[in-house]
Amino acid sequence: MPEVTVYSTGMCPYCVRARQLLERKGVHYTEHRVDEQPHLRHEMESKSRRRSVPQIFINDLHVGGFDELAQLDRNGQLEALLQGSTV
Repeated sequence: MPEVTVYSTGMCPYCVRARQLLERKGVHYTEHRVDEQPHLRHEMESKSRRRSVPQIFINDLHVGGFDELAQLDRNGQLEALLQGSTV
């Protein structure tokens, strides 16, 4: 199973939806709450080149935010990424 990392905040509705999608798929992920640990926001921005949350990574691949994650799921590509294939 690949390493999934989610940079998020507690109040962001897109973060909630991203967590729900991953949990529905049974994906174990590491969550970094940038609202509780502000120093992680710089790390997130540096890795993703984006300021908004959520920012989702599967292994070293930057998936993007919730919209991109949901699109990968709709296209059937998320399963491939979670199985270790490339998109």
